[in-house]
Amino acid sequence: MSEKFYALIIAGGRGERLRPLTDTVPKPMIRLNGRPMLSFQVEWMRSQGVTDVVFLCGYLGETIKDYFGDGSQYGVTAHYSYEDTPLGRGGAVRKGMSQVPANGGTVLVTNGDNVTDLKLAEMRELHERNDALATIMLSPYISQYGTVETEDDGTVLRFVEKGRLPQWVNAGVYLFERSLEQRLPEIGDHETTTFQELAAERRMSALQSEAVWITVDSQKDIAACEEKLARMYG
Repeated sequence: MSEKFYALIIAGGRGERLRPLTDTVPKPMIRLNGRPMLSFQVEWMRSQGVTDVVFLCGYLGETIKDYFGDGSQYGVTAHYSYEDTPLGRGGAVRKGMSQVPANGGTVLVTNGDNVTDLKLAEMRELHERNDALATIMLSPYISQYGTVETEDDGTVLRFVEKGRLPQWVNAGVYLFERSLEQRLPEIGDHETTTFQELAAERRMSALQSEAVWITVDSQKDIAACEEKLARMYG
C-alpha cells in the first residue's frame, strides 16, 4: 500500500486495578495468552491498512518501545510520542497528532486496552458519507449483572446472565480528521471536551457495530478476554 494511513494508540495508562501486573508495564502491555495486548491491536491495524503507528506513551512508555522497536516485526512503521507530565487522553492525542503529516487525512485513534476485529471500511464509509470530523465505534452494552425478565403482572419469565442492554457504549475506536488537532485539549479528555462540541455541531458520527470488542478493566476480565482471543485467533 503506497498511501500512508496513520494510527495513534493511547497507551499511557497505569491500570491501577490490574496491579501487580502493571507494576512493571503500562496497562496496554499486560499479557493475554502470552502476548502484550497491544500486539493484537497492532496486528489488527496492519490488517486494516494502517502503515504507521504512533504510540502515545506515558507510564513506563519505554517498555513499549523496547517491545515494538521500529515496528517492522508487525509490518508497520512505529513512532513514539512521550509525555513529560500527564496530559490526559485528549492531550496525548493532540501531542501525538503532530507526528502525522499535515495532509494526513483521516487518522485512526484507539484506546490501547481494546482488541477488536472491526472492518474499518464500513466505519470509513460512514465517516466520509456524513462528512464527519470524528466517527466512533459503538459496541453493545452488556450488563455486568444477571437480568430478570417479567410480565407486567410480576410473573418471572426468564433469567438472563449478563444480558444485552438497549444502549450502546463507546468502544474507544475512532476516526479523526487530521485537522481536528487544534480542537483537541492540550490537557484533558477529548470525550468531555471535543466530542461534546462536535456532537453539538452535528459533525460527529457513530457506527453501531456487532464486531468482537474486548477490553480489560480488572483482573477478573483477563480469563474471559483470553478465551475470546483464543477463538478469534484459533
